[in-house]
Amino acid sequence: MQIEVRHSPSFAVARIHLDPAEQVKAESGAMALMSFGVNVEAQMQGGFMKALKRSALGGESMFISTYTGHPTAATWVDVAPRLPGDLAVIESTAQRALVLTKGSWLASSAAIEIETKWGGSAMLFGGEGGFVVRMIGQGQVIASAYGALDVLELQAGQGFTIDTGHLVAYDDGMNVQVRKVAKGWIQSAKSGEALVMDIQGPGRVWTQSRSSDELVGWLTEALPFTRS
Repeated sequence: MQIEVRHSPSFAVARIHLDPAEQVKAESGAMALMSFGVNVEAQMQGGFMKALKRSALGGESMFISTYTGHPTAATWVDVAPRLPGDLAVIESTAQRALVLTKGSWLASSAAIEIETKWGGSAMLFGGEGGFVVRMIGQGQVIASAYGALDVLELQAGQGFTIDTGHLVAYDDGMNVQVRKVAKGWIQSAKSGEALVMDIQGPGRVWTQSRSSDELVGWLTEALPFTRS
């Protein structure tokens, strides 16, 4: 599977080139356009309970679309995220899973298993709902970012502090801790950050320059209040 990212970094679209009969999984509604000959099938992969858990807890759709290339010809599928920004094509390995935050998964190789996992109190109190999406297996993962995308490769002992709204993905098994941004709760609340996360290597971390939570907050304040 060859992936070509176009229109980066502001309005990225990923074109997935499929060999004959090759398959790719994608978030429901992610397809923007595709060539003739591609077959589409949407299923609650993993059964009803896994699909419900993925939707209600992981922030993804209950249904996953599987795109299968033409039996004898090369085809392609374009996938695009809901919000403007960049895309990361990440190699996932069988030795170490990849963790994506809520709403970041766009598409992945058919061999990769998608699992909703408890991300710990860092995600719960950081505003991400407590659960993350875990990519298990060998293949490629396309993750979407709201705004510009950065990747940091941390050695053992290296780390940084992040607002969870700017977190896209990280290698499984990294040390992730939540804490107040300032010494006291009042100072933390005044800063507008309250709780932040400390992430420590070794491993890779992908971040985004904008936060969808901040966008929702701004729109809520800016839009006029209406009664039905």
